[in-house]
Amino acid sequence: MGKTTDIHCVGATLYYLPVETRMPLKFGAETVTAVTCARVCVTVKGMDGRIARGWGETPLSVTWVWPGVLSYEERDGAMRAFCEILAASWGDFGARGHALELGHDFIEGELPALLAGFNQTREGEDMPWLAALVCCSLFDLAVHDAYGNLHGESVYRMYGPEHLNRDLSAFLEPASESDFSFSNRYPDGFLVRKPPSTLPAWHLVGGLDPVGRDELTGTEPDDGYPVELSAWIKRDGLRCLKIKLRGNDEEWDYERIVKIGELALRGGVSSLTADFNCTVTDPAYVNDILDRLSLDHPRIYALLLYVEQPFPYDLEQNRIDVHSVSARKPLFLDESAHDWKLVRLGRELGWNGVALKTCKTQTGALLSCCWAKAHGMSLMVQDLTNPMLAQVPHVLLAAHVGTIMGVETNAMQFYPEASAPEARVHPGLYRRQGGVLDLGSLSGSGFGYRLPEVDRVMPPPVLSVGE
Repeated sequence: MGKTTDIHCVGATLYYLPVETRMPLKFGAETVTAVTCARVCVTVKGMDGRIARGWGETPLSVTWVWPGVLSYEERDGAMRAFCEILAASWGDFGARGHALELGHDFIEGELPALLAGFNQTREGEDMPWLAALVCCSLFDLAVHDAYGNLHGESVYRMYGPEHLNRDLSAFLEPASESDFSFSNRYPDGFLVRKPPSTLPAWHLVGGLDPVGRDELTGTEPDDGYPVELSAWIKRDGLRCLKIKLRGNDEEWDYERIVKIGELALRGGVSSLTADFNCTVTDPAYVNDILDRLSLDHPRIYALLLYVEQPFPYDLEQNRIDVHSVSARKPLFLDESAHDWKLVRLGRELGWNGVALKTCKTQTGALLSCCWAKAHGMSLMVQDLTNPMLAQVPHVLLAAHVGTIMGVETNAMQFYPEASAPEARVHPGLYRRQGGVLDLGSLSGSGFGYRLPEVDRVMPPPVLSVGE
């Protein structure tokens, strides 16, 4: 028997919002100059027949979720097509329950078959599971938002036994050697009881971003926003820098860390992280760089808070023992951490941290958070260059799960004007000041978007199903 607070989905309306970058953003071997943001409004119905709507949005970051031989246009088109399939499926998804229960049941019970069927109809390489999760995430986010809206509460106040029909043992299993039990435990027990109203903001230093004047090419935009790293540090009061590396050029990676590290020391930056872009296959590559830094640049080494995902996406196919890396610095799963089961495998291989992302679903992020915290793993919340509405659940997740240090946020670097309507309502979310984001403007039910106050002209919907 369910609860009186249960919901089910009765409709979905899908929109696409194209965004262009002001500066190129390098992802692995590819460079991003534009992205499609998919936004959805999902309609839910409560047990008493009341209707509510919720919103979710995710950038369809093709180059991050689907590195491959197909053209960008082919991959982007495939992800859009899959979003439209998902809109129809979510719009009449018959399950009833809490938003997290609906998300779990859809991801586990519906999404695999939908992806398999979609791939059977296509020629060429299959769309990967990570891409399917990203397409699914906007619908999952919208259902969580709608659940809170129906009941007039922040959704983060509704992850306990009063609202969930199932405890965490229905979703999670502890590590085999652990005596921890998820029975009679709920997500709210793993969340921060008094979330902060400000978060330290991590700035992304991409592989093509000019660190000094010697790296300027003359093609940079003259649009009133900073270009050089030192200008960003000064304008936004930055204290945390994420360094994108190549992962296949050890000398370039080492020199890049040193150059940025020296600038960080001069500019008062207190934390660095290194992102090797999933291209490393031998832990010795990372260890050698870390050991050189420790010996030759100990102050820069001390600034390195953690290392992010050096090794390939597919953890099951690349079971690399990484204990030697995590013995030097905390080592965080990102692209590989699709769900708690892969977090469990990562822990067995030596990873000791998890980078959560709302673009892999709110449901999945919360469940991975619970599993990781139960097993002593540290957390971070990483960005997918989230603009507009996508920024809101992203920063709320970071505030509520308790990260090792703040939140990565970089949409204001690459397409700041895209979020102008939202920024007028939530200025502290879209402009970093004093090195932090200010969440104080978020209020009301669901994710606290305050959408009626956001003066955004929406394009015509791509697809609308149900109510």
